[in-house]
Amino acid sequence: MSRLLLMRHGKAAFPDGVEDFERPLADRGRREAALAGDWIREHVDTVDVVLCSTSTRTRETLAATGLEAPARFLDEIYEGWTGSLLEAIQSVEDSASTVLLVGHAPGTPGLAARLAGEDSDPEALNRVRAGFPTSAIAVLDVEGPWAALDIGTATLTDVVIPR
Repeated sequence: MSRLLLMRHGKAAFPDGVEDFERPLADRGRREAALAGDWIREHVDTVDVVLCSTSTRTRETLAATGLEAPARFLDEIYEGWTGSLLEAIQSVEDSASTVLLVGHAPGTPGLAARLAGEDSDPEALNRVRAGFPTSAIAVLDVEGPWAALDIGTATLTDVVIPR
């Protein structure tokens, strides 16, 4: 059994004259991303691979978590929809038992909802669909190789909103 963590970036600031891609984290975003990292260390233990958008706020989110894992920064995660996010995850080596993807809405929560199979926790699925705030983490269990991950084949077990 492998574990997939789908995390939305921390709360971003809106400085004047800064393009969306370059928006940094707000102070609240740094605090909440640090709390997310604490939760991951306490409940998941080790992250083997991180897939992270190349935007400033996702890079800063990953840094604020304090997690130490090999990271791949992928342009396709920024503004990525479920298909491109799924392809990125499917490319992960099977030796990785826990993968963290740090991305954006609506792609990240959309992927969590689409991956959730019949055995998923209904309350967790409702939380993903009702709104996936900044720094939220969807936790999914995955059976089989990453390359075989597809719509409806994972089990959504939890949604964590670090505050």
